[in-house]
Amino acid sequence: MRHKKSTTAVKKHHTIKNVVLAAADKRVLYLSQTYEGPVSDKRVADEEALDFGARDPELGETLVLLPDLGFQGYASAGVVVVQPMKKPRGGSLTAEQKASNRAISSQRVVVEHAIGDVKIWRIVKVELCRFAKVGIVSKRND
Repeated sequence: MRHKKSTTAVKKHHTIKNVVLAAADKRVLYLSQTYEGPVSDKRVADEEALDFGARDPELGETLVLLPDLGFQGYASAGVVVVQPMKKPRGGSLTAEQKASNRAISSQRVVVEHAIGDVKIWRIVKVELCRFAKVGIVSKRND
């Protein structure tokens, strides 16, 4: 039996992906449509073509995005993107780069909690495929 591209080989689950934007108070500001299969976070964000020009005035003048490393290279007009530093191949980060990454992570944890709330409340719960074997096997001694 062939599996769809949306199946992970390790966990044998069907993958779905959404992009979530959350405020500092864990309010979900934006939830993208659901994408199935192996798709990168940056590609989803690019396809969604998020417009930060028309935003809620209570968010303030300068909007700061704190994406994870899945959004490496993402840029959008009207926002400041602050990403953690990646460790160079075969090298290591300096002490101040590590401290900067820790500071970014302490702010990003709010977003991760908002993503957890979306999952707990099953806001985007989608079952792409459900396999079931139905049958009765019986042995008779006739």
